[in-house]
Amino acid sequence: MYEDDFAERITELRTQKNVSAREMSLALGQNESYINRIENKKTFPSMQVFFYICEYLNISPKDFFDNNISVPQKLYEIIEDIKKLNSTQLDTISALVKELISK
Repeated sequence: MYEDDFAERITELRTQKNVSAREMSLALGQNESYINRIENKKTFPSMQVFFYICEYLNISPKDFFDNNISVPQKLYEIIEDIKKLNSTQLDTISALVKELISK
């Protein structure tokens, strides 16, 4: 992913979480303009901070780079809930999802 794509993706995911760049920067233990500087392509996070960013956004690094997943936080939450279901419940969810995507 190019720097432009990285900056756009972090902006998209932060906006979906409904937090300001300042709030996210401070939550990550950085100075208040850190995320803003990433989004404006002035800096790039270290690998360690990138993992903190993903953790803060409640997504995996893989999901960060997967532009086919438009709302990875919601998908993560759904997957965590689905893990708690039994086999019969999973069959019901599977049928529902198949019905929804066929429309």
